[in-house]
Amino acid sequence: MSGTPARTAADAATTDVVCLGESMVTFLPSQPGRLADVPSFGRGIGGAESNVACALARAGHRAAWVSRAGADGFGDHLVDTIAGYGVDTSAVRRDPDRPTGIYFRTATDRAADVHEVAYYRAGSAASAMSPANVPYEALLAGRVLHLSGITAALSADCLALLRELTAPRPGRPLVSFDVNHRPGLWRGGEASPRVLLELARGADLVFVGDDEAEEAWGITGAEAIRAALPEPAVLVVKRGAEGVTVFSGLRPEPRSSIAGGADLPPDTVTDVPALRVDVVAPVGAGDAFAAGFLSATLRGLPVRDRARHGHLMAAAALTVPGDLTDPPARDRADRLVALDDTAWGRLRLGPGWTGDDQEGTYAMSEGFGKRGVSGESRAADGEGRA
Repeated sequence: MSGTPARTAADAATTDVVCLGESMVTFLPSQPGRLADVPSFGRGIGGAESNVACALARAGHRAAWVSRAGADGFGDHLVDTIAGYGVDTSAVRRDPDRPTGIYFRTATDRAADVHEVAYYRAGSAASAMSPANVPYEALLAGRVLHLSGITAALSADCLALLRELTAPRPGRPLVSFDVNHRPGLWRGGEASPRVLLELARGADLVFVGDDEAEEAWGITGAEAIRAALPEPAVLVVKRGAEGVTVFSGLRPEPRSSIAGGADLPPDTVTDVPALRVDVVAPVGAGDAFAAGFLSATLRGLPVRDRARHGHLMAAAALTVPGDLTDPPARDRADRLVALDDTAWGRLRLGPGWTGDDQEGTYAMSEGFGKRGVSGESRAADGEGRA
């Protein structure tokens, strides 16, 4: 069991972000190849919402993760590992009757046809989350409540919970929603991924990939996505290697005061190019981007800087083998974010760039440019899918 102490009322009052969702123990292959041929696996953890919580905690924010896990050894490992990142796990409930979810994956890029992932999450403890058994006082204690569409696909009870949490109500925290469409989770279910559109409409801040919108809803193009989602005060459309388009503006009866639209005219559109990154493993980038964007939102930074912080956090995830890593130091990230457009466009990041010695940072701009550049990979913020 996790040794995280119970939160006090003072702790709850200062929580920045509460993340709700399933996390699983992940088995990572020891070598490339089909799952049938891989001889052994290393153990890790995986979960979109807990990834965001861990990244935010490492970035200096007070983050909490709310979920259910089995009262088993995998659950112990999961909760203790997430708590080890500095995340408050005191509101995680342990289920004696249902197991902790697990999954196995191959070493190949998740976008590749040969990539395999085998989930063993049906009937998991987290899939039993419902409006009747989650600690609402913990969910509503932070400045931001971060949710994802993955939870909605786990069960009818989980969908009912997300519908309740995204319903407008006075005094609720800012609701952040990452669409996180996973086609495999919706196969054969009674619900359709169209429900993700409904949930997104109830949120204040929404992250969605343009490929997700096309796959789940048949909607193409950032402007069309905004037309389908006019309600959120901030809509972040991730456009792969091109970067992101952020729509921000006044919405009728805004539900939260820190979403960023209150001081902006309607339909302000901000395009922020992606960084060039020497990718080690294309996993965890979407969650890291959300964490970086939320971190900068909590600090009250301009929209462009929020997106740039998202790109930098994504680059930190892309340049390590697993989903989670330490973000760059805040003062260094702020210096990079402050670069002019030309210098930002020249910036290139590789393995080791977040370290104290700045190994792996390549740029042709004053103050950053003394190392060479090799290869031509370019990566944006979005498609590492957990």
